Amino acid sequence: MERFYCCPASREGLERIWEKNIARSPDDPRWVRWQAETLENFDAGRTAPFLVYRDDEPVGEGTLLFSPECSAIRGRTRLADGSRTANVNALRIERAYEGQGHISALMKMMEAHAASLGYSGLTIGVEAAESRNLAVYLHWGYTEFVMSEVEDGALVLYYRKKLN
Repeated sequence: MERFYCCPASREGLERIWEKNIARSPDDPRWVRWQAETLENFDAGRTAPFLVYRDDEPVGEGTLLFSPECSAIRGRTRLADGSRTANVNALRIERAYEGQGHISALMKMMEAHAASLGYSGLTIGVEAAESRNLAVYLHWGYTEFVMSEVEDGALVLYYRKKLN
């Protein structure tokens, strides 16, 4: 029987899931750059990544970005300011495990972790064309509109959730 669980990521776990991410998109060089940025931010303590495991294999991920120094934030302190607001980034799971509640469990763990560190809110971005993801994020309580930007040719909407 398969066993799924969520936990904070180790560097080795991050390397394993990023190798899978790169293998799924071999013709997109951005994935190699994103892997390097992810590992650099992790090593510098600017992020807290989490993984979903199936048995001992990472199959999903999500990362809390704390610092506006993270390249995904690009200095936008409304998304992550290093003290009160953090950003949920790289939230994904392998297609075979979508819709089974693993990402919801991961989000609850990430939200609890951010709250335990004193963060009062989290932001999350979603491409406007991704109506299914937007509906999920709204359901999770990310209902306060923060801003929108065009990124890589797509309109991205950012929402905030207050943490208890």
